Amino acid sequence: MSYPLKVLVVEAHPDEAEMYAGGTMRRLADRGVAVKFMSLTNGDAGHYQMDREPLKRRRAREAYTAARHLGVLDYEILDNHDGELMPDLAVRTAVISSIRRWQADVVITFHDECPGHLDNRAAGRIVREASGFCTNGNICPEVPPLAQAPICLKMIDYGSLDVHQHDVVIDVGPSIDAKLKACAAHATQFYEFAPFERGFIDEAPTIGNWAAERAFILKYWPEFMYALPAMSGGHQFAESFQLADYGRKTSVEDVLKLFAL
Repeated sequence: MSYPLKVLVVEAHPDEAEMYAGGTMRRLADRGVAVKFMSLTNGDAGHYQMDREPLKRRRAREAYTAARHLGVLDYEILDNHDGELMPDLAVRTAVISSIRRWQADVVITFHDECPGHLDNRAAGRIVREASGFCTNGNICPEVPPLAQAPICLKMIDYGSLDVHQHDVVIDVGPSIDAKLKACAAHATQFYEFAPFERGFIDEAPTIGNWAAERAFILKYWPEFMYALPAMSGGHQFAESFQLADYGRKTSVEDVLKLFAL
């Protein structure tokens, strides 16, 4: 099948692409774009009760369910421990291979130099370093190189709120319910682990009451659902991306034209 565009979102843990870029990816999928998510860890530390192995399996099931809500065609999860991601040769090689196999036109990931989760920063660094080898056939010779480097964008997370530049702002009002349902699919994170750590687990909604689930996520994750004041356009719900200083040279206008949203 021919696709007008192929996008790869590289995250550190299953659920992050959904939270930080899910609305945009749903809108792109709706216009026929091929979207893939790649998590560099299996998320096996993200709970206060579950042990690593059963949590890893549960989080994979959550990710695949979330993908269906967003029209994501593939969700690759590397079997690296949560909390132990290192920007080493093995993971960089896996990312180079994935970018090539997907033939990605656009790669989206985290900022690599700012505060926040060390896995997220490592994921950003890995993509930065991998992007320089995507067209070099002598690196990872078992997978054909790309003809041109992908455009690279950075997505926001908790640690990058103060440094992120809102270069490309996407109205996700048309896809907000799909994004919220994708987030809700990650019950371990949105209804269990984060509420426990942040002290509001007693407010967690009953699964199956969608109105309550939706309101809960909007209440406690507003900075990643609603448009931030720094974003332009007057949207109620928005996501934004910063042009990376690596990958194929591009401009805000070129990215907006490419996304055609």
